[in-house]
Amino acid sequence: MKNKSNVWYSLAMVLAVMMYVPVQAGQKNGAQRADFSGEWRAKTSIAMGGNIVCCFDPGDRLLAQTMKIAPQAGGLTVAVSSGFPGTAPVAGLEKMSFDGKASEIAHGRGRGKKFTVKWSADGRTLTVNSTVRLIIDQKQTEVYVTEVWNLSPNGKSITVQANARSGLYSKARAWKTVFEKVG
Repeated sequence: MKNKSNVWYSLAMVLAVMMYVPVQAGQKNGAQRADFSGEWRAKTSIAMGGNIVCCFDPGDRLLAQTMKIAPQAGGLTVAVSSGFPGTAPVAGLEKMSFDGKASEIAHGRGRGKKFTVKWSADGRTLTVNSTVRLIIDQKQTEVYVTEVWNLSPNGKSITVQANARSGLYSKARAWKTVFEKVG
């Protein structure tokens, strides 16, 4: 009888280890991702950091003053309110997909943006690579923007470090925007 209980005990231990190891491995491979969901407000206008040349379209995430981020199957939905200083904000909505496929937003003839989103290996940051299409001086222009989103350890702020390059200016431009959680 004692041997039977030892066998059951050993079997239970083996099962526990078999369940524990894959869970731990999954967490190391990015299963434990930062939670960007919530309502966020920019501490200062993004345009103040040099972004004004990257997006001339109100309602775009690159110009956001507020963001409401919600998880969705395979990605995030980002509802924004954005505009230029001194103008009424315009609402916009972007769906960030984690499937590696590019998302595209059209803002009108020759204007818009195509972007991809990728998690870091540790699941703590998001990288958004965008190609923004603009018409400047009646010529099609592209601006390449890389944003790295980082959630603070306490979950109360998101820092977005952005870098942009294009033929519009001689060197790459960089700016940082900090969004604070509302409520």
